[in-house]
Amino acid sequence: MRYELIVFDWDGTILDSPSAIAACIQASCGELGLEVPERSRASHVIGLGIEELMRIAAPALAPERYPDFVAAYRRHFRGREQSMQLYPGMRALLEEVRQKHSLAIATAKSRRGLERAFDATGLRGYFRASRCADETTPKPHPAMLLELMEELAVKPQGMLMIGDTSHDLEMARAAGVDALAVSYGAHSEDGLRACGPLGCFADVASLAQWLRANG
Repeated sequence: MRYELIVFDWDGTILDSPSAIAACIQASCGELGLEVPERSRASHVIGLGIEELMRIAAPALAPERYPDFVAAYRRHFRGREQSMQLYPGMRALLEEVRQKHSLAIATAKSRRGLERAFDATGLRGYFRASRCADETTPKPHPAMLLELMEELAVKPQGMLMIGDTSHDLEMARAAGVDALAVSYGAHSEDGLRACGPLGCFADVASLAQWLRANG
């Protein structure tokens, strides 16, 4: 077994949520009277910490209005949350992979958001540990992965990161960890491949095939 611990991003990797998240970013900007970012820019910031997200998606927003944006975003997100579903085949993949590997989550979600997602999907028991953006330094900083290594006593060569954004892949590279990309989430295949993952997969089935052969 090559990897002792496999770390998954959540939004755009496990949960089919990027289009909803981008729409929430756009709606929040419009509500606050800001320029509404194009879908590509709204999608690019998915996976970043909330302050970095606001700086890029809403550059005209004054720092003292950040709480207003956060409140608007959370309201729009909660309104769409119940409609978000796991990607087809994801539950079966996690069930299969956890038979041979420990699993963890590294996500830009808040802890409260991840706990709600665990409750909604019933996946809490699949993961030995998790890190959220409001608990440590957000992606692409390597803190999440470094902390998971320490908590679970795993060396970099024993960890694999799976994500749908360049932020996930840059985090893995900074931590000295192998990474896989999925192109069915927030970022384009070209942008993901530019970060040098071991593989880039267009669907859950091809990801599962790689993990069976190389995990």
